[in-house]
Amino acid sequence: MERPPSTAQRRAAFRAILAGNACIHPASVHDPIAGRIASDLGFEAAMFAGSVGSLTVLGAPDIIVLTLSEFADQARRICRGGAPPLLVDADHGYGNALNVMRTVEELETAGIAALTIEDTDLPRGHGVGEPGLLSLEAGLGKMRAAVAAREDAGLTVIARTSAVNLVNLDEAVRRTQVYAASGVDALFYTGVSDWDQLAAIQAVARGLPIVLGGTPPAMSDKAKLAAHGVRVALQGHQPFAAAVAAIHATLKALRDGTPPAELKGVAPAALMKQVTREADYAAATRDFL
Repeated sequence: MERPPSTAQRRAAFRAILAGNACIHPASVHDPIAGRIASDLGFEAAMFAGSVGSLTVLGAPDIIVLTLSEFADQARRICRGGAPPLLVDADHGYGNALNVMRTVEELETAGIAALTIEDTDLPRGHGVGEPGLLSLEAGLGKMRAAVAAREDAGLTVIARTSAVNLVNLDEAVRRTQVYAASGVDALFYTGVSDWDQLAAIQAVARGLPIVLGGTPPAMSDKAKLAAHGVRVALQGHQPFAAAVAAIHATLKALRDGTPPAELKGVAPAALMKQVTREADYAAATRDFL
């Protein structure tokens, strides 16, 4: 039975991405099968988002009702299934700075390669419309707590801020300067919409690698992103939405009377055997049963 890379190897591989000169797009995954498919297709890394976690585990929108244990359990399943180095979106750390420490402990044990902690003021308070940011001091406390909580120095801790879109670029620059000095390994941004914004952030990032939570079409040049310090750029979470569409279409066809043999878009037996690693289980059965 061929074993996937160890946790240490996957953490080292993710750090090598950050230390390199290229920008990669990670695979958005939500369960062990999706993680294995990403690995089989050669993705250098995978991403498990909080929003996708809420959809997968609860069937709920991304409004911070998923718990840490639910998220960590699903991350553990994805890692155990043989996904590429897994970056996870740990949201606000599920509470204050002490909760952030617990979040790091649980996710580190789950086998992930990297995690982000954000400074958004979550969950929303009573009567609050759009969420805002934590104070800079509280955000810094969370980043420092995350770094202090990890036991394996190979685990990558990434400071995440939505200051660009929730406040303005000046605030993003201010937070970049502070977070870059906190001991984190990289910086994650949402809302960056043009090259000038990215250049302003890069100028004060102290050489730390940058992760972007999506880019507009005008910023799709991977070589140019890499030149601006971006090492990981998310492309969204379309695979989960595509899976929902496929399940809906299949169940609807069955409900409407389509014979199973006439269904479209069903994975062939060979692909199912590959993603379930049937040959490995068959070998173990021969060897040990």
